[in-house]
Amino acid sequence: MVEIIISIFLLTGGILSFLGSIGIIRFPDVYGRLHSATKSATLGVIGILLGTFLFFLILHDLFIGKILLGIIFVFLTAPVGAFMISRTAYNTGIKLWDKSVQDDLKTDIEKEKQKNRQ
Repeated sequence: MVEIIISIFLLTGGILSFLGSIGIIRFPDVYGRLHSATKSATLGVIGILLGTFLFFLILHDLFIGKILLGIIFVFLTAPVGAFMISRTAYNTGIKLWDKSVQDDLKTDIEKEKQKNRQ
């Protein structure tokens, strides 16, 4: 039973990483590609690391803290890094895809500009 759970984590992580890779290739703009790279690839890496951690912990009685630190590091840094890259891309003028229908950051920046004028 334990092997099945570990296999599910590993397969899920591998599938999510694969889907993230496809998204990087298929999405039309930098924002979509960042979304794909961070959401699915982060969850994929965490799934693989969690499966590896459980494999060593349950089947070999080895507690490997470095794997847990890796999970925490990936979980904290990948979304923040993607946020900073996308915000920088937006501020440097990289446009959204032509068929994008919502630009929340534009309205927030306009509100901030109006607030600063007053």
